Amino acid sequence: MGKTKNYTNDEVTIVWEPEKCIHSGICVKGLGDVFKPKEKPWIKIDAASTDALVKQVKACPSGALSYFMNDAKDNSAEVLETQVEVMENGPLLVYGTLKITHKNGDLEVKNKTTAFCRCGASHNKPYCDGTHVKQNFIG
Repeated sequence: MGKTKNYTNDEVTIVWEPEKCIHSGICVKGLGDVFKPKEKPWIKIDAASTDALVKQVKACPSGALSYFMNDAKDNSAEVLETQVEVMENGPLLVYGTLKITHKNGDLEVKNKTTAFCRCGASHNKPYCDGTHVKQNFIG
């Protein structure tokens, strides 16, 4: 796993994994008072309620944003139902627990949301890195 950054209040911690981000802007559009990409730190966790934060983080299409409740048990091993969503002009989103075998034989387990490249131009294949926006991908 690449670098992560945690933002916390008394109830919830938001985890950001920048290498997964596909820059969809859904977080900024949904909670503009919290997610401010031109500022540092870019997440102002105290600008919204915990419920609003959790709802917005769950809408992250790439899984770059995740969260955990500060007083909750560890759910990292939780198996989730698998669902697939094709984003218009964007990635294939797979929600749930996946076991991915890479071409070199390495096995990786993904929980929550995984964004797979559909445009073919990602520099992080098989995952989406947001290049479809620059490529004006239509699909």
